[in-house]
Amino acid sequence: MFSFTTLLLLVSAVLLICSILKRVSGRLGIPSLLAFILLGMIFGSDGIFKIHFENYEFSEQISTLALVFIIFYGGFGTNWKEAKPAAAASILLSSLGTVMTALLTGLFCHLFLRMDILEGMLCGALLSSTDAASVFSILRSRNLALKENTAPLLEVESGSNDPVAYTLTIILLTAMGSSVTFSDAGILLLKQLVIGALFGFTIGLIVRWTLQKHPFEGSGIETIFIVAVALFGYAMPTALDGNGFLSVYITGIILGNSILPEKTILVPFFDGVTSILQAILFFLLGLLSFPSEMVNVWLPALAIALFLTFIARPVAVFLLLTPFRGSIRKSLLVSFAGLRGAASIVFAIITVLSPISTENDLFHIAFVVVLFSIALQGSLLPLIANKLNMIDKEGNVFKTFTDYVDETPINFIQFAITKNHEWCDKCVSELTLPPGSILVNLQRGETQLVPKGDTRLLDGDLLVMCSMECKQVPDLFLTEKLIEKNDLHADSTLADVSGHSTSLIIMIQRGEEYLIPDGATVLKEGDRLIIHRQVS
Repeated sequence: MFSFTTLLLLVSAVLLICSILKRVSGRLGIPSLLAFILLGMIFGSDGIFKIHFENYEFSEQISTLALVFIIFYGGFGTNWKEAKPAAAASILLSSLGTVMTALLTGLFCHLFLRMDILEGMLCGALLSSTDAASVFSILRSRNLALKENTAPLLEVESGSNDPVAYTLTIILLTAMGSSVTFSDAGILLLKQLVIGALFGFTIGLIVRWTLQKHPFEGSGIETIFIVAVALFGYAMPTALDGNGFLSVYITGIILGNSILPEKTILVPFFDGVTSILQAILFFLLGLLSFPSEMVNVWLPALAIALFLTFIARPVAVFLLLTPFRGSIRKSLLVSFAGLRGAASIVFAIITVLSPISTENDLFHIAFVVVLFSIALQGSLLPLIANKLNMIDKEGNVFKTFTDYVDETPINFIQFAITKNHEWCDKCVSELTLPPGSILVNLQRGETQLVPKGDTRLLDGDLLVMCSMECKQVPDLFLTEKLIEKNDLHADSTLADVSGHSTSLIIMIQRGEEYLIPDGATVLKEGDRLIIHRQVS
């Protein structure tokens, strides 16, 4: 048993190695998720470090927690305007496509691998969904902008099909433990989806209204609130036998596509959190595996992986996408992009923890299939997309995510209108703005306004002006000066201070406040002056 200090050292070492692997794997063309899972195997019972870990229950809990935030952020990062044209096809693939893939794979396991029919179907259900963590990671790390709206299609499909695969898994486990009729299975599936969707929409709309009407004051509070929302969005419908994954995905879509205060803080926070959770998730799953036991299942697992990749998935994709009149190249790419990942292994862990006994080692079968999928499909996806001429060289895959920010060369300037300001009580159309600038926002009390030509500026208004950024900042010689108690300049205006013609006070720090001074600004004790001096 490790001491707490040793455990911290181990966790920090693993996260550091994962950070390095993420950087190196991208350059080598290897998916970082594959590197994480292999690292876990190296640390595991059959690996170099011989860490014995066989706690399936703990792994299932940590994996579920990780998937909650990964799926929530998958929805939060989905740009619905970009994804909407592909929404119908995506939803069809994530629902009927997942069921068809499970059925075809299950029949293959039963007819060719001689599994019991229900066990074969269970194996198909475990592997039926494409993995959101894997798909998002590959698209982002390789910056794969795809033609024919393919990236949004894959994004929405992978983010929304885990609930269907999870429900199929639960139905089959229930059927293997007792006699279940088709009507019972249908009711269970309907209950999972309806409760999950109902909570997802309800929570998303309530939280959006709350944040827009009653925003939090204070840095970090909104982030804590959204974390709580994601956890509640999974736990509450799950407690009522609904699908928590579907709930958090829908909640994420609603919030991610809404105008929220402090959204620029939420995006990098969840980006960092999900990156850490992906590393922990795949490392933990690798740690849980026993490579020595994979030897017994690698042949049937490889057969399932090949059938799934080159027959089951393509059949489902071509049948469902044909009515949408997409190109054959698009269908081929969507077929190949059906990566399996963490969700399949997590569902296999649920099977291990259930009271149902199986004749085959479904956990390690799922593990080998996932390894094959990430290694082959994840590595070759950019090459296949290029060979099919499906890469949009002028596009950017980040435009399908709501956290995309185009790097435009602009700066924002904020200033207040006072009673004596020359713009006070004037309309915007009467102002003479600096060339290349425009007023973009006006805050009047608690109200935010878009300034128009007939907007009249009042005392107390806070304006934001936009202008082009300086392409090349000149070398400035900046110095500081502190106004002390007996300083001759204290309580004097800048106009009264006799300075050098080659220097200019460009900013004043007064406590925690920063001021852009003018001639009427009064200097006070404790002010820190930032001065630009001309160097001869």
